[in-house]
Amino acid sequence: MKFTDGFWRMRDGVRAAYATEVRDVRATADRFSAYAAVRHVSGRGDTLNEPLITVDCFSPAEGVIGVRITHHAGKKRRGPDFELQPTEDGSGARVTREGSVVELATGPLTLRLDTAGEWGLEFLDTTTGRRLAGLDRKGAAFMTTPDGAHHMVTQLALGVGEHIYGLGERFTPFVKNGQTVDIWQADGGTSSELAYKNVPFHLSSRGYGVLVNHPGKVSYEIGSESVGQLQFSVEDQSVEFYVVAGPTPKDVLRRYTALTGRPALPPAWSFGLWLTTSFCTEYDEATVTSFVDGMAERDIPLTVFHFDCFWMREYQWSDFTWDPDVFPDPVGMLRRLKARGLRISMWINPYIAQKSALFAEAAAAGHLVCRPNGDVWQWDLWQPGMALVDFTNPAAREWYAGKLRGLLDMGVDSFKTDFGERVPTDVVWHDGSDPERMHNYYTQLYNRTVFELLEKERGSGEAVVFARSATVGGQQFPVHWGGDCFASFTAMAESLRGGLSLSLSGFGFWSHDIGGFEGTPDPAVFKRWLAFGLLSSHSRLHGNVSYRVPWAFGEEAVDVARQFTLLKHRLMPYLYGAAVEAHRTGVPVMRPMVLDFPDDPTCRTLDRQYLLGPDLLVAPVFTEEGDVEFYLPEGTWTQLLTGERVQGPCWRRETHGFDSLPVYVRPGAVLPMGADDRRPDGDWPDGLTLLVTPQARDVTVTVPGHDGNPAAAYRVLRDADGGAVRVEVSGTELPYQVREL
Repeated sequence: MKFTDGFWRMRDGVRAAYATEVRDVRATADRFSAYAAVRHVSGRGDTLNEPLITVDCFSPAEGVIGVRITHHAGKKRRGPDFELQPTEDGSGARVTREGSVVELATGPLTLRLDTAGEWGLEFLDTTTGRRLAGLDRKGAAFMTTPDGAHHMVTQLALGVGEHIYGLGERFTPFVKNGQTVDIWQADGGTSSELAYKNVPFHLSSRGYGVLVNHPGKVSYEIGSESVGQLQFSVEDQSVEFYVVAGPTPKDVLRRYTALTGRPALPPAWSFGLWLTTSFCTEYDEATVTSFVDGMAERDIPLTVFHFDCFWMREYQWSDFTWDPDVFPDPVGMLRRLKARGLRISMWINPYIAQKSALFAEAAAAGHLVCRPNGDVWQWDLWQPGMALVDFTNPAAREWYAGKLRGLLDMGVDSFKTDFGERVPTDVVWHDGSDPERMHNYYTQLYNRTVFELLEKERGSGEAVVFARSATVGGQQFPVHWGGDCFASFTAMAESLRGGLSLSLSGFGFWSHDIGGFEGTPDPAVFKRWLAFGLLSSHSRLHGNVSYRVPWAFGEEAVDVARQFTLLKHRLMPYLYGAAVEAHRTGVPVMRPMVLDFPDDPTCRTLDRQYLLGPDLLVAPVFTEEGDVEFYLPEGTWTQLLTGERVQGPCWRRETHGFDSLPVYVRPGAVLPMGADDRRPDGDWPDGLTLLVTPQARDVTVTVPGHDGNPAAAYRVLRDADGGAVRVEVSGTELPYQVREL
């Protein structure tokens, strides 16, 4: 939100009060509070009739410093709040005072306040003293607007050349400088500034991140209102934020996800190919069987079959009851599908239509969100007379989970938790939550309810959802997909931007609708998207008004689907290792180049290529003709599909057929590839091939089991002169082979 009219003036009716001069500091061993006047005090009379801004500084975890800036502290605190997880052994924070300077230090991060002169806070690298960020003269303030609203405003100075990333799954430009971003859940597709997954956390190219600890609307001006400042504001009496130290972007994500929650490890089978009925298409068991038969006849391995919304009766979403006219024997059908080795996924949402038998049941039990007068909140958008399950009510959560449990008993393995963004603010929540704060947070309760049910019923390590909406902490409940994109090359590129943005917001796993959702893709779009989709963490064929079976787009599309599905299966020993890393450290499977190459200036703006795990560079092709431009950092890179070696750093322009795209192995890497290309959850060490790059000298590759624990380890050694390769193996006696790339 913008408050100023250029550099010199405020907008009409806006009144500003800036922290100006520190009048007192109260400190303990590990935290301090500063009290700042909003004007210079030259005499005792200046202390009267003026506000005082309180600035509390503390540390919840090593390398993380929190700052809470408050005007009036007496406002009643209403939830919800992000569930942060301070380190068990403490932050090791310590406060020191020397003259006018007060410092709070924790690990690699130090906060400095000089009480002499103008107001200001500085965040420093503890070791080098380098300034990472700071709140300068106008960095802490509150504003009142003509409508009487009270906003807390913080400005962090942007360094020269500093780039800002993250803030959730955003489809606008990858680097957020120059943008206005509102953290507010919306069902806006992938081609607008609206976002399904809003996360008030940004990551800076200078080696730090910032979480605004406010689940409601947070408005960002990133070098847009004041071009040298990153500003965020909330309509409240207090704003709290956490600065997260690096020094590398990976270090920032490790600390951030330790604080907000690490991703669960998805089951190995979930990395296979998912095929859906699509959204508004006509289908029954014969249609489903024809799809499954068609994939088998064309030798395209299929792992998961998903039933989208019309498995239920029209006008009755959600009632979790199969449409008996279309599926007269759902239990038998699921049994037949599972006998073919398939996993089953079902579409659900948190809305209850009035025609659903569950509407009256839920309303009578108090499980639906109500208006202040006690009426059930309803509207006709999406479903006629639709109401919303109140997940702040423990009984409602158990009721909802109970309905899903019946589907699990039939053999369902996973749920697509669609929607969760259209949450009203003119309502009363069961637990008394603030409706504005609950708007974004609702999705966390929704996805957690479903995910925890799957964990309980299917066992630890077997839970996976396909979620559209998320906020801070949502990364704990994978997988998330990119929402409703058009069937075009432009939408394919914007989907990738959104996924890369989400990955720098703490999310380890991400997917998208292969071929696009809206409309029917041109065969060229579909074939190019197949390669991209099957070189993503999770891969799903899904559309809106038309089916996404490969043969609908020609025989070449069948060949492409088969080729890249088989390739992904062979890559599973490597991909699941990256998944384990995401689970344990928060470093995502699909990574922007800047995450691994933060010191390469060229990588800081790249948004049409990515790393899939630590060692594979993928550059999707966004043209029918196959022209693609991408960048290789320093070192000798090896094309996985052709064996060609290219010396970086360099820009490359290549032309690829539909059966190819740039996939380069990182210099010095050893890539483990499985022998079983028929399924994603095979016995990976059995017949493993180690692809050894020329620069690999002493590299240990650990191949995980399905539980994430090491199944086998291979130490690959090469003579100093670059000659013979030898391997030391532990944990298995299964046969393997070595091949030099």
